[in-house]
Amino acid sequence: MSAADAAREQIVRARTTLGIELGSTRIKACLIDADDPTTVLAVGSHEWENAFVDRLWTYAEEEVWEGLRAAFAALADDVRARHGVPLETVGALGVSAMMHGYLALDEDGRLLVPFRTWRNTNTGAAAAELSELLGVNIPLRWSIAHLRQATLDAEPHVSEVRGITTLAGFVHERLTGRRVLGVGDASGVFPIDSATRDYDERLVALYDERTGAAPRPLRDLLPEVLVAGADAGRLTEDGAALLDPTGTLRPGVPFCPPEGDAGTGMVATASVAPRTGNVSAGTSIFAMVVLERPPAHAHHELDLVTTPAGDAVAMVHCNNGASELAGWVDLFRRFAEAGGSPLPVDAVYGTLFAEALTGEADAGGLLAYNHLAGEPIVGTDEGRPLVVRTPESRLTLANFMRAQLYGVFATLSLGMRVLDGEGVGLDRMFAHGGMFRTAGVAQRFLAAALNAPVAVDERASEGGAWGIAVLASYLIDSEGATLGDYLAERVFAATALTVADPDPADVAGYAAYLDRYAAGLAAERAAVEAL
Repeated sequence: MSAADAAREQIVRARTTLGIELGSTRIKACLIDADDPTTVLAVGSHEWENAFVDRLWTYAEEEVWEGLRAAFAALADDVRARHGVPLETVGALGVSAMMHGYLALDEDGRLLVPFRTWRNTNTGAAAAELSELLGVNIPLRWSIAHLRQATLDAEPHVSEVRGITTLAGFVHERLTGRRVLGVGDASGVFPIDSATRDYDERLVALYDERTGAAPRPLRDLLPEVLVAGADAGRLTEDGAALLDPTGTLRPGVPFCPPEGDAGTGMVATASVAPRTGNVSAGTSIFAMVVLERPPAHAHHELDLVTTPAGDAVAMVHCNNGASELAGWVDLFRRFAEAGGSPLPVDAVYGTLFAEALTGEADAGGLLAYNHLAGEPIVGTDEGRPLVVRTPESRLTLANFMRAQLYGVFATLSLGMRVLDGEGVGLDRMFAHGGMFRTAGVAQRFLAAALNAPVAVDERASEGGAWGIAVLASYLIDSEGATLGDYLAERVFAATALTVADPDPADVAGYAAYLDRYAAGLAAERAAVEAL
């Protein structure tokens, strides 16, 4: 049997799994072979963007459903084009999305206010109060901080809240009728006890004591928590019609627990064992390190979350990732076009990234602040992107691009210094995200920033949707294996990784850049005040 015939038979027999991820700029769908999860059979995507409405970052609810349908339709078209068959069913399905934020539901499961994303920084008072009350860091973007802030602000909708969830949980509920979350996603709603793989009951009691259990006892508002491999429901008739209005997709497909993009990133990079970690670079950038033991102290730079199996993870999350870099790349793309030499955007990235390799190790004294939004790690409520240099700095294209790439990682590095101080061990970091498509550049600079080996594979740019598809495969084919063993033995056993070791000259240059970056944050804060 030819490879094409074998792939077609897998699709017809539903020996496939489908992952859908709602990211910051794209909704992606990825269909894989359940018997060989490394084989991607078809993909589809839909671009979307957040909006700043009434001083809050949001996506309109109708855009969620329109985007899901568009991504699924693109996937179904790809299946038909590649394999010559309609996509009528799959073996299992999973949904993931941007973590955190606030989706407040009434008793009928309808949104009470527009979705408030992870990018919002209006929850400072609540986050500070809860961090002190609970004795653990509660970041500004966590769902519980949003709920508490809405209560402190006496928002009218609070009395009607009968549930809160994440974007992945919201979509999952509409497709299956079940209000559940994967434990990794739930760990961005309220603190998780890794011993029970559930919400920390002692902290739930403290919250209810502080709030008088209003509008309801907290447990009544929180989704049920499920670990990877648990049955999370099946696609209903309404869910199938919502996802595929053509009626081709049949109901009854089993679902894995919905997860956040941090959890799918860990799966997509096989970073679920202690002393492993990953960096995901997109609109935001974050690092996840699986812990051998909990940190000795609470730190506002560190979020304590979990793997999709419920093991403790330290997360350094920055609101600002590669968006400002993308803006500069688009400016150079337009310059080439205006000069009569248009280039595809990937070629522009490749050219500029290659030029960065020829820059000075410390970027020639240039600094780039990529803060389009507020950045809690450095204490800013709003963003002001800046390029800063002194008269003696060397302004060249190579140094400019190296500064921009360093700038994507700089705030993350400040948080990673805290992990270093806690003595957290790290054997390897795995990188994924679109900026790692250009081989050997961003990966090399990240290795310098972390002073640790950084691995990348060919799925570096599409990790999340593939990661949730792998979790769907784990649901139907785990055969009792732990998630770590399943990934090691069934998914990554034959994967060839490209590993970049830190170059000593880059490490020293980046350290000099980061010291100047930290000192120059005063200019960033002044810009927020003045502009």
